[in-house]
Amino acid sequence: MNDIERLKENLNEKQLEAVTETEGFVRVIAGAGSGKTKALTQRYAYIVEALGINSSNILCVTFTNKAAQEMRKRVKRLVGENSDLSYITTYHGFCVRVLREDINKIKYPKNFIIMDVEDQKTVLRQVYNELGLTSKVFTFKQVLRYISKQKTSLEYLQYILESKKKETDNEIEKVFIRYLEKQQRNFALDFDDLLNFTLYIFVNNKDVLEKWQKRLHYIQVDETQDSSQKQFMLIEMLSQFHKNLFVVGDPDQTIYEWRGAKPEILVDFDKQFTDSKTIIMNQNYRSTPNILSLSNHIIKNNKIRVDKDMFTQNPEGAEVVHFHGQNDYEEGLWVANEIKRLINDENCKYSDFAILYRANHISRSIEQSLIRENIPYSVFGGIRFFERKEIKDILAYLRLIEFEDDFSFLRVVNTPSRGLGKTFIENVAKIAEKESISLYSALRQNITQKDLSRKGAIEFIELIEKYKKLKVDLIISDLVKEIMDESGLSAYYRTDGDTDRLDNIKELQNSIILLEKQDEEPINLSEYLQEIALYTDMDIEDDRNERVKLMTIHTSKGLEFPYVFLCGFTEGILPSAMSIKERRAKAIEEERRLTYVAITRAEKSFYMTESEGFNFSTGLNKYPSRFLFEISDNYFVRKGELSQEIINEAKKQLKLDASRQLIQKKFEVGDLVNHLIWKQGKIIEVDEEKEEYHIEFVETGKTKPINFEFKGLTKIEKPTELTDEEKAEKSKSDEDWNSFVQRENNINESNISEIVEHKENSEKEPEENKAINLDKNTLAKIKRFAKKEYPDDKEMRDYVYKNQVEAFLYMSAVTDNELKEFAINQYKNDYCMQQHIYDKNVVAKKYMTSVKDSEIEILAKKDYPHDYEMQQYVYDKQLDAKLKMSKFEDNHIRKKAVAKYPNDYEMQIYSYEKFISELKENNECSKELIDLEQKKKEARKRIADLNTEKAELEITKVDNSKSEILSEPKNSEKEIAKEQETEEKTLSPITNKSNMKDSNISKDNTNNKNRSWWKKLWSQIINCVL
Repeated sequence: MNDIERLKENLNEKQLEAVTETEGFVRVIAGAGSGKTKALTQRYAYIVEALGINSSNILCVTFTNKAAQEMRKRVKRLVGENSDLSYITTYHGFCVRVLREDINKIKYPKNFIIMDVEDQKTVLRQVYNELGLTSKVFTFKQVLRYISKQKTSLEYLQYILESKKKETDNEIEKVFIRYLEKQQRNFALDFDDLLNFTLYIFVNNKDVLEKWQKRLHYIQVDETQDSSQKQFMLIEMLSQFHKNLFVVGDPDQTIYEWRGAKPEILVDFDKQFTDSKTIIMNQNYRSTPNILSLSNHIIKNNKIRVDKDMFTQNPEGAEVVHFHGQNDYEEGLWVANEIKRLINDENCKYSDFAILYRANHISRSIEQSLIRENIPYSVFGGIRFFERKEIKDILAYLRLIEFEDDFSFLRVVNTPSRGLGKTFIENVAKIAEKESISLYSALRQNITQKDLSRKGAIEFIELIEKYKKLKVDLIISDLVKEIMDESGLSAYYRTDGDTDRLDNIKELQNSIILLEKQDEEPINLSEYLQEIALYTDMDIEDDRNERVKLMTIHTSKGLEFPYVFLCGFTEGILPSAMSIKERRAKAIEEERRLTYVAITRAEKSFYMTESEGFNFSTGLNKYPSRFLFEISDNYFVRKGELSQEIINEAKKQLKLDASRQLIQKKFEVGDLVNHLIWKQGKIIEVDEEKEEYHIEFVETGKTKPINFEFKGLTKIEKPTELTDEEKAEKSKSDEDWNSFVQRENNINESNISEIVEHKENSEKEPEENKAINLDKNTLAKIKRFAKKEYPDDKEMRDYVYKNQVEAFLYMSAVTDNELKEFAINQYKNDYCMQQHIYDKNVVAKKYMTSVKDSEIEILAKKDYPHDYEMQQYVYDKQLDAKLKMSKFEDNHIRKKAVAKYPNDYEMQIYSYEKFISELKENNECSKELIDLEQKKKEARKRIADLNTEKAELEITKVDNSKSEILSEPKNSEKEIAKEQETEEKTLSPITNKSNMKDSNISKDNTNNKNRSWWKKLWSQIINCVL
């Protein structure tokens, strides 16, 4: 067999067609498990071996470095070691090759620097120092996100390469410009620049583009569905000379749309290249028919796709399973037990299992169950739940409060920052070592010393001491919440902007609440920390590869496992509530594709699991994912009891959500509109994907994204009356809107109060908006509040001021007057807290309208008529208690508890358990009394027997005396009296019973033995009686 025939070996019809179709524009739609990578590598080798093309003339672009390395290995086995495979690379890798060769065209040196994220942060630290900024204004993460967003356009290159200067008053833009200047000065490029610079060189240097076009005769693109518009633009430009472009991918596996991927590139390829050929590889070699049927069934609901039905010739296999748990704990435990069952029954290994989830915080309950059941696992491409920074921070605060250990102290004494640096810690450590005490004790006992008496240190000590006292009275979940808020951790993680951290914190709180509900007795802090220590200190000795793999669905892309569990298959998690909020219908399709990717990772068995409880993502009770309801029941078997009530409630909520997504746009680009708060603006863009308008407002000069569904927008048929100056300006240049806005912006001051003052003077407000006007008194009040909160920190005062103003405007526009009044009464001067209370109660009020048990509903409303959050809390607690009471045996104790608290199920349980406890104690006391009486009775009988024996002993001794008198000479009266006295002493209550059996032995021996035995027996009798 020659080399060419060998390359065609073991290929199915569609794979062979893809390998041999080398010329022109070719699109391959390759479903999951269809042998895509095999076809791609065989085609590359076929071009080299069958066509004789040099490998240095073939560009093969993959999406990740790992995929590129794997492909190079496979190709090397097919074409030999001597081929140049450097053009099997990623987009960024190829761009580096181009720039190393041709960046001098834009007067940059070829030895330019490539910046990673840490390098970017180093540059930002310098910029912050120069501009006098801190992370309280913008976190590095926020700025890096902003920089990346700005670089989606090539406009910034004009500033760097064409020296077009730009002035701005916007703080974050200043940071961006300084960042660019430092990049330029050091000839440094970040990852976004690599692609942008390459495109810029190709667009502005036709000779360079033509050189690369002629060099690359054949171009292959793997995972095309994950390419961005700019990435594919680069490929399209390179393919225009030889016109040999081969793209392969699966639109149904597009899961990176949120970061720029465009599935339409692959879906509409045949429209862009009308003479292209499409090959559909739809035979799956990975999964069973049952698994494939499920995946085909669910993905058909997407619209942006190329229709294909995957099939397989594999055996039917096990049925797909859906498990519904009553709570997170039950869900995790079921997964762990199913793994143990399969290990025993199917003779498989731990490494055969993968547990997938949409969000990292879902792993918490799963990890705890695996640890409990002693199942080794590793988090693939991530960090174990209890090893994540935010979780360790919270637990360190709790440990410090309970144990005062040094490790916890060092972790949290300056988290969040309290200005306590290395020197401060060293001073504390010296005192601790000298006095042989903990670091915390050293600081507390010496807090008045000059070197240690800092504001941050004093506040830290006060915080820990406060909760050392309160920990007894607070349940753990409340303790965590209060510490989070008062220590500043909540604000710290909100400012950080990392939503995963916030989700993890919520998940920790949720797990504590679940633990508190499960335990009949209140759990104290020490017990909780001991429980958690089982999860944080686990050290498994097994080989790292021989473990269950836990990972997100995104991380699992491209991998396969015999057994796959998709956990947390819950509405609001999969699909993600946040994604739907941001990208609406687009997000629904991508979330469905994520589900499809999860299903198609499985080879033998696939499981979907979810559970009841509270969903922090939606603020509602948990119910199964909408995608589960898209699947017919005959595609899976259900385990666990899923009530019809939950199914109905879920479908009702999904129907409501769907109706909200049908909101249509009301305005077009160019329309003038009036906003409830920001007044006059112009629509400059309509984003139908996100269902929002981009409106540029006259007074602020800023552009804001406004949802289609927002009701506070009205179209201006006739422009509002302008001042004479504005009329003159407008008549001078009606079309130059941007210039007009800039001039208006220069007239206005940035301070919010002055903007409001200007609004009052420059235009007449509509009648309905007067009520929410920010008057001077309100602004002054907010300023006083901010100053009181942060008297010495101007930045934080400004931050508080801004948030309070926004919250005031928010509260002015709310529609539920009952909740508004309640929130204001709770926090009269804190508008942010008013908004927080209002939002919480809106969710709770909605919850209370959907409850089923009217009796408990009345009970909850009676105690808290206006506080819906507390109503929900009471309702849930009472409902749980009612359910528990219904399971108790209907006896006189239960009736007694019900009679004592007829309308309070929680107190009924308390009373019931108290009565049971008392009854047990009484039974035990009664038994003890009966035993004591029995012992007394036995003791009295024993005493009577002893008295009888004593009398018999006296008679015997008298008889012995008489015998002695007859056999011996008579003694004197004195001697007889003396002998009688001795006998009386001998015949005491301590005489030994056993000695009576041998009355013929000598008198002295008898007396000694009797005395010892009587002592022991008498002691036992006294003890029994007492």
